[in-house]
Amino acid sequence: MTAKPDLPPPPGLTTAQERALALVTGVTVANAYYIHPIVSEVAHDFGIGPATVGLVPALNQIALALGIFLLLPLGDRYGNRTLCIVFGCGQAAALVTMAFAQQFWLFLTASTVLGFFTIAPYLMPAYASKRVGPERLGQVTANLTAGIIFGILVARVGAGWVAEHYDWRLIYALAAVLLAGTTLALPWIMEGRRASASAGSAASLTYPQLLWSLFPLFARHREVLLSGLIQALNFGIFISVWLGLALYLPGPEMGYGTDTVGYLAGLAAVSIYLTPRLGRWADRIGPRRARVRFAAVQFAGVLLLWPLGHSLWLLLVPVVLLNAVGPSIDVSSRMTFLALDPAIRTRLMTGFIVMMFIGGGLASWAGTAVFAWAGWAGTAALAGALSLAVVGLSQWATRLGR
Repeated sequence: MTAKPDLPPPPGLTTAQERALALVTGVTVANAYYIHPIVSEVAHDFGIGPATVGLVPALNQIALALGIFLLLPLGDRYGNRTLCIVFGCGQAAALVTMAFAQQFWLFLTASTVLGFFTIAPYLMPAYASKRVGPERLGQVTANLTAGIIFGILVARVGAGWVAEHYDWRLIYALAAVLLAGTTLALPWIMEGRRASASAGSAASLTYPQLLWSLFPLFARHREVLLSGLIQALNFGIFISVWLGLALYLPGPEMGYGTDTVGYLAGLAAVSIYLTPRLGRWADRIGPRRARVRFAAVQFAGVLLLWPLGHSLWLLLVPVVLLNAVGPSIDVSSRMTFLALDPAIRTRLMTGFIVMMFIGGGLASWAGTAVFAWAGWAGTAALAGALSLAVVGLSQWATRLGR
């Protein structure tokens, strides 16, 4: 029997490529978060209430989940660079529409389309995981997550400042220009063809077969669904707390401007420093054990939201704690399955991210509705319930993984 020739190793990533991928990820993901500090300004401009304006982030996140389900599996079949360019063009068109929309329904529709095409940040981890060894998986995943954090940080700080000093519509015009620039740079950042590891059974599947193949994959890898549920709850905490702050701080009880919401969001900078280091720590002790510890710290921070909520300065304590460990829960959850077969990682990521954004969409609506009903105390109670569930499920996942 003739021996099969050895396949060449997949191409690696240089440090410059890793940073460029993180930057593209940050610019792309930022588009969903410009709304957070300016939600009260948008509601005032269109003459709507908190519960109604909450539909903007809610439908954006639900559309993102739908887009990921329908579009992300294509990453196991088509070139990631081509997909990112096509989806980037769709996002840019939606951003231009949001900048000039004069009716709320049009703004809401464009935001929903924007969410549907926000796929690039979730192609990147699978793309990068095929180009690094398992010993560096946690660090590289954490670096991409740090890019997401940076994008969210710039989006919220910048949007709050621009809305306070200029006009909130300018934010979306600038975002369209920035996205166009990064999309044009993609041919120099990403490879034009798939790594050899990604070729395989997925390449021979029709599109309906590719979508249908998700379900047996999830049945064989059920921990992906558990990790997705944990991240859905974790992301729900993030969304509900920040939308609550965007309504609470400019409200009559606190009386701050939208720029203050953005400045407070600047505390996410702690995550840019900590997340890659915590990712390396998770590489050493294992993602499941690390996730339990991160969840416990997050729960401690959430418990402080209500008793410290009467003071902006005291709120810094729980906000820092949540920013310090929340992204690391995401990283450790992804690590539980990104070391599996490279040919199925993008489809496994699909299930994980779909669950995450369904959680984010529900929390976007629930967060604004609960605030309208019970104020900051309601926001803190909602975050507390979600955080307690994250702790319990993380502990359960650790026992199942033994």
